[in-house]
Amino acid sequence: MKAILKNYRQSPRKVRLVADVVRGKKVNDAITTLRFVDKRAAGPFTKVIESAVANAVQAGKSADRLFIKKVAVDKGSVLKRFMPRARGSASRINKRNSHILVELGEK
Repeated sequence: MKAILKNYRQSPRKVRLVADVVRGKKVNDAITTLRFVDKRAAGPFTKVIESAVANAVQAGKSADRLFIKKVAVDKGSVLKRFMPRARGSASRINKRNSHILVELGEK
């Protein structure tokens, strides 16, 4: 079973740091670990994992036997903004979004 969070407003580079922490772990261990990770993406990651667990339970799988089979953090849309600079020029600021995919497997 899988769950996807689209257009999360943080850059994929920062979200991948959290993805590397939980990849391959049991679901209960991953949620416990994320509770102590001091990153902003840990909260949404926990919600995506819990959503994937709910999808698996709805499909008749046992929640105790689930582990995180695949975690992918992909690049989402980019909001382009401009910041005024010296002498009337402007520089572009890219506000990046992420897509988070969590796929669970059963042991």
